[in-house]
Amino acid sequence: MSDEELEVAKANLLRDELKSYELEEDDIEILETDLEDYGSETYLPAPPVLAVVGRPNVGKSALVNRILGRREAVVEDKPGITRDRVTYRADWNGRQISLVDTGGWEIDAEGIHLSVAEQAEVAVELADAVLFVVDAMVGPTASDEQVVKMLRSSGKPVLLVANKIDDAHLEPEAASLWSLGLGEPYPVSALHGRGVADLLDAAIKVLPQQSKIAPDEYIGPRRVALIGRPNVGKSSLLNKATGTNRAVVNELAGTTRDPVDEQVEISGKIWRFVDTAGIRRRMHRQQGADFYASLRTAAALERAEVAVVLFDVTEPISEADIRIVQLALDSGRALVLAFNKWDMLDDERRIYLEKEIESDLAHVDWAPRVNLSALTGRHLEKLVPALEVALENWDKRIPTGKINAFIQELQASNPHPIRGGKQPRILFGTQAASRPPKFVLFASGFLEAGYRRFIIRKLRELYGFEGTPVEIGVRVREKRSR
Repeated sequence: MSDEELEVAKANLLRDELKSYELEEDDIEILETDLEDYGSETYLPAPPVLAVVGRPNVGKSALVNRILGRREAVVEDKPGITRDRVTYRADWNGRQISLVDTGGWEIDAEGIHLSVAEQAEVAVELADAVLFVVDAMVGPTASDEQVVKMLRSSGKPVLLVANKIDDAHLEPEAASLWSLGLGEPYPVSALHGRGVADLLDAAIKVLPQQSKIAPDEYIGPRRVALIGRPNVGKSSLLNKATGTNRAVVNELAGTTRDPVDEQVEISGKIWRFVDTAGIRRRMHRQQGADFYASLRTAAALERAEVAVVLFDVTEPISEADIRIVQLALDSGRALVLAFNKWDMLDDERRIYLEKEIESDLAHVDWAPRVNLSALTGRHLEKLVPALEVALENWDKRIPTGKINAFIQELQASNPHPIRGGKQPRILFGTQAASRPPKFVLFASGFLEAGYRRFIIRKLRELYGFEGTPVEIGVRVREKRSR
């Protein structure tokens, strides 16, 4: 009998012995868990792209939220809240649509507002059709007329949306928009949902079945959330990875408020990057757009599989940085630490940085570290092996036989301390899940937190688990009374 067969036989024997203990229904489910394969990576036809454009504060993001049926885009009664172009997946009567929300388009824009306007133009260029949103209560403005010129030159189908028609008696207000020369305006209320169904029916008629603009969409498991404090370089990293000005970058901290998804290729590997709004303060202290942006960051982590936490090496590691790392840990995602602006690091700061990492990030010393410059792209390719090793370990599954052989050897050499005259014993162990690896230990008594941490440390020594959190759950079970 081979060593592996012997391990399996011993594990089966321990499992049989466990039947003499009081087990609950979900215990049986865990014991019978078979970790499935997660499917292969593939390409699928991309759904048609519908861009939503217009001046600032005309209700573009409110319309996006109404179409999605949830509060996804950041909305606030101030102009300029949306700055990047942001893509969401929508469904209308069984048809998939990629919905692109954009920042407000203004003529004679300068600074960050010029970047926002350029993003809107790019969104139109990369769309199959456009929803042009106008505030019907204000009527057509000089900026609206300039947007119309841009839309006509694009040659894309355009639906004119007369927003803020909150009830029937306001519908005549939409008549003034005929002067824009885009045909009949669709009166809607993004706030209340009036007319949105008719608008979407019309949009579906002009959209192709499959996008003529977007490439085939890569459906793979590798989704990366870029998180970190404001202005640490998340958007710069995304732009360098894509080779485009995909996200608005400005020296003003906090210019990203919505998550921005983008497919990128680095060193021959395709990834889906999510650039997220910088986290400023604790959630209960946040107000307005920043509060919702933090919720978006949490949502981005939910959609991702690995979190890249960016640090600005020119500044000391702060409480906010540590809190963001904890947010990634709480989400259960794989973890990579990226130290940005490395080209600006002098020898003195390097010494202090190493001390800060040693003291403040000791609890994630298992996470791969990458030193890079998002602005210049220096060492960007080093991100790939770090992501790959983190995800490989996040996916890792250990056979039940090996887990129990490990546990028996561990208990023999380092038994749990005796407490109250009793010594808890681990009866059986199994991996209940991966992504991240979660182990369940059935024990005859409570296992102290220190001993659980010791088990995790020994698991890491034996199996690596670099780049992934490892979770251990303990189920205390007693012998059946005869």
